[in-house]
Amino acid sequence: MSAFRFMTAGESHGPCLTAILEGLPAGIPLQLEPINRELARRQKGFGRGGRMAIETDTCEVLSGIRFGETIGGPITLQVQNRDNANWRARMAAFGAPEGEAVTAVRPGHADLTGILKYNRKDARDILERSSARETTMRVAVGAVCKEFLRALGIEVVSQVLTIGGIRVDATKIDRSRLGKDMDSELNCYDSAAEERMKERIREAMKAGDTLGGIFEVTVRGVPAGLGSYIQWDRRLDSKLSAAIVGIQAIKGIEFGDGFECAVKPGSQVHDEIFVDGDHRPYRRTNHAGGLEGGMTNGEEIVFKAVMKPIPTLMKPLHTIDSATREPVLASKERSDCCAVPAASVVGEAMTAIVIASEICEMFGESSLEDLKSSMAAYKKRLEDRWNA
Repeated sequence: MSAFRFMTAGESHGPCLTAILEGLPAGIPLQLEPINRELARRQKGFGRGGRMAIETDTCEVLSGIRFGETIGGPITLQVQNRDNANWRARMAAFGAPEGEAVTAVRPGHADLTGILKYNRKDARDILERSSARETTMRVAVGAVCKEFLRALGIEVVSQVLTIGGIRVDATKIDRSRLGKDMDSELNCYDSAAEERMKERIREAMKAGDTLGGIFEVTVRGVPAGLGSYIQWDRRLDSKLSAAIVGIQAIKGIEFGDGFECAVKPGSQVHDEIFVDGDHRPYRRTNHAGGLEGGMTNGEEIVFKAVMKPIPTLMKPLHTIDSATREPVLASKERSDCCAVPAASVVGEAMTAIVIASEICEMFGESSLEDLKSSMAAYKKRLEDRWNA
């Protein structure tokens, strides 16, 4: 099995957030700019809250990279929390507790279940780590993995399809533009729909409410055969599902036509296989989203993910006080009205991490040069099969 793995650490208002990534080969060209660019993408977006006005996330590399290349060891990444300056007493590692405990637990959040599971009295012990602020480091790790995949000719891109019930018109979207620089605050490629989404967000902000939506992730350039049907936990769609649903507030994922497959006949669901003039197989459709039998089939990987509205409302919902067990209104933390565009960036990051892990497992070598050679030999074997 591949030694590829990563872990994050840190609290939302703690001194910093940290990640350690292990298992990438040596020799991957890497600079800070692509990492910081991805971190900036996560922070942007119409409907974000006041925290984003405080933080300007920039990454420090503490190990694993030398003179612009990975050296094969664990890569340590760190992002400082500027807002910690306002929270040091309340987030101190030692000393007497300061600040008012959070006991008005929020519906839809980890607050109540967390204090029960970990036997805590203050929900801040839970919400600081369960906060989506943690995804900062997943995006940083994903940015490193994106550079690795880019060196192999693989690209991960995303787009927002729905916010608050406002949907894009798929016929107006040029999929070849996905991932290209564009002037969009919502990572949306339908400008007319984006304006309606913004108006819907304004309405929700005025009402003290929040909005969810749907984003789509596409992976281009993946070879056929990543993943496996041999065991359930080696299927690539299984791994991608776990990675995406593991993002805060994500409630579902579908590959290709997804839930539409339940209402269509098989003749409209399965991608017929043809041969071109050189007797090589190809498909005219991609209903499967690039995955068959838990493996990539050579087409683009395409999936959609659903994000629920953020549970911190400026017009709070009814709940209980976990200390007194009396009815109260839920606590308010500085939060976003809509973070679907940010979630799409996190979705890209987690997808890049999973694909990078699969590449390392299938073609794993200690150096990028050797891994490229192994991958090229595999692709040549596939080509030779059709040339025979």
